[in-house]
Amino acid sequence: MRRLREKKDSRVDLDISPLIDVVFLLLIFFMVTTSFTKDMKLDLERPGAKSQIAAPAKALRVYIDQGERVYVDELPVKTWMLESRVREQLSGLADPTVLVVADRSIPAQTLIEVIDRCRLAGAAHVGVITQQEEG
Repeated sequence: MRRLREKKDSRVDLDISPLIDVVFLLLIFFMVTTSFTKDMKLDLERPGAKSQIAAPAKALRVYIDQGERVYVDELPVKTWMLESRVREQLSGLADPTVLVVADRSIPAQTLIEVIDRCRLAGAAHVGVITQQEEG
């Protein structure tokens, strides 16, 4: 009597659900650890410039609105306190950079005073953020 051999199924099932779980965990990790640069919610009309370079993402931002009120990283600051607040924020940074985001309608005197106080506070680079003009 002849025994019949059972045919073995040569197909291998692969379960990819753990792989999908790991991919989603990595996605969540990268979303949480990524730092996003966002500007303050002030309604500013920035001046335009044709010669501009990209601003560094880790720079301290100083805002000047239409009413000539000054903000350092979204906190209102009096002009006479600006130098100490900027010095405090820049302490410990390897590249102390300050970006001034100003409204188009503010007087040049106010802008120059803010830039001067930022430089006196120890900022190595002070720039003004403008709106890119179409050319």
